[in-house]
Amino acid sequence: MESRNERATFAAGCFWGVEAAFRNVEGVLSTAVGYTGGSTVDPTYEQVCSHETGHAEAVQVTYDPSRVSYEKLLDVFWASHDPTTRDRQGPDIGTQYRSGIFVHSPEQDTAARASKKALAESGKWRGREIVTEIAPATTFYPAEDYHQQYLEKRGLATCRIR
Repeated sequence: MESRNERATFAAGCFWGVEAAFRNVEGVLSTAVGYTGGSTVDPTYEQVCSHETGHAEAVQVTYDPSRVSYEKLLDVFWASHDPTTRDRQGPDIGTQYRSGIFVHSPEQDTAARASKKALAESGKWRGREIVTEIAPATTFYPAEDYHQQYLEKRGLATCRIR
């Protein structure tokens, strides 16, 4: 029986670094950066940065569930950002940088909520609230071409400055 590819959508701050984290996962077939969770139809990067669209910078992952589980993708998501900072990741501030999991099925919703609960109970964040939103996936608007595989195109592995 042939496996059907599935989609997962995550927002974890600036989408460039988040996309790079998912592109390296065995079983991930493709990634795209874009905007989701807001009300503006077909927004531009400039519109999203205006804080008036309601969209988050997000990464949509197409994956083969016979090669990588959704739970593994959740692990990558949690490891790629600080889920305790509301509307912020590092120096990036604004609602477009919020932490979010946009679920495509009831199974993803159940897994995301269980994963968030387990992380909250793990003590990793020492009692700080996990502010990650979990919401049904809505229309995903791909970002402009120059944002796609941004770090890879520039020979960079991460956008973090150390």
